[in-house]
Amino acid sequence: MTAEAMETGPRAAASGDGERPLRIALLTYKGNPFCGGQGVYVRHLSRELARLGHHVEVIGAQPYPVLDEGVPLTELPSLDLYRSPDPFRTPKRSEFRGWVDALEFATMRTGGFPEPLTFSLRARRHLAARRGEFDVVHDNQTLGYGLLGGPERLGAPLVTTIHHPITVDRQLELDAAANWQGRASVRRWYGFTRMQKRVARRLPSVLTVSGSSRQEIVDHLGVRDDRIHVVHIGADTDLFSPDPSVPEVPGRIVTTSSADVPLKGLIHLIEALAKVRTENPSAHLVVVGKRAEDGPVAGAIERYGLEGAVEFVKGITDAELVDLVRSAQIACVPSLYEGFSLPAAEAMATGTPLLATTGGAIPEVAGPDGETCLAVPPGDAGALAAGLNRLLGDSALRARLGAAGRERVLARFTWARAAQGTAERYREAIAHAAGTSATSGGSTARATEGTPR
Repeated sequence: MTAEAMETGPRAAASGDGERPLRIALLTYKGNPFCGGQGVYVRHLSRELARLGHHVEVIGAQPYPVLDEGVPLTELPSLDLYRSPDPFRTPKRSEFRGWVDALEFATMRTGGFPEPLTFSLRARRHLAARRGEFDVVHDNQTLGYGLLGGPERLGAPLVTTIHHPITVDRQLELDAAANWQGRASVRRWYGFTRMQKRVARRLPSVLTVSGSSRQEIVDHLGVRDDRIHVVHIGADTDLFSPDPSVPEVPGRIVTTSSADVPLKGLIHLIEALAKVRTENPSAHLVVVGKRAEDGPVAGAIERYGLEGAVEFVKGITDAELVDLVRSAQIACVPSLYEGFSLPAAEAMATGTPLLATTGGAIPEVAGPDGETCLAVPPGDAGALAAGLNRLLGDSALRARLGAAGRERVLARFTWARAAQGTAERYREAIAHAAGTSATSGGSTARATEGTPR
């Protein structure tokens, strides 16, 4: 349990807005917080909604979410085809429970990613069997066909969070592919984005985490602007907080990234580190994420002789992660694009000075260049190197940016504020569904009255 959760105590008997508590089904097809921002979102949002007095049940598939005390998890298992240590596995015949499992396996074997579709089909069946138990269903970016049909199919109004359109990831990976075979593989893997685009256009209420993501959803998915609402997410500011007792490690730069995801821009940070070490030999990078054994990042580490200057850490605890960020002289977000950037908000919350690109929504989080962070263009290794050298050589600048960054997060980006804003959107969706139902019922009654008997 996080520090923020431990200070909460028992859940309130009434919701924080003075109205009756809501019964919320929060869906997540991939919920482990170590798999990325979606898992972090589910964990912290569910906890804060519970703190407001709402009754939240998370319904998820493997890898299952890590949740705080007081938030129940209903497991909706898939075939778990991408699990470690045997991804892309062939299940035993006894593991198949029906046609959805067969569809999941067939899609995987033909190079596609089936989980958004197959989870949505399982979720629809599960929710239909529990009709009347929830006031609202909140989908965390599944965007599968199974979630269409409105309250009549799901038993409650639907609200969907789209962190950012996955079509952005698809295009960046296409751009990074080395040849036509690579591009064909990327297109097949991201085939589910066609479904997500069709589903998104039919959703009545979409939440997103930044103004930048809102515009991307309009542009890439074709969702009407008036259906999209921005609710900023945030950092756990009790857990991610300054601690002067943690010693600062000279030259330490920390980032959160997967080496094999072009979107995260790690290759540019590796190139920048090679430049920086010519002037600051103590400079070294700790990457929170999985190390790729081959590919562009691994090749760059070898090419620049950085084997001893780049360390990857994975599977660490919350407390270990916070202390790692606290110990760094610089936190860096080198992403080409972010729909929000939780790592930026969390680093700022610890008081660690931030160097970040201007990709996507990062400026909305990080704030103005020179005031709460140093900002550089995405994909520019030279600019990253200049920013790193500037921060490593100026302790006063690091202290000023670190303090200003934490104040910005406290004022704008906390999970408590996110939960309050999300609950308001739930009530709007419920009211809209009730109004639509009443209007539809009235129209039917009037039509019946005018029909000859």
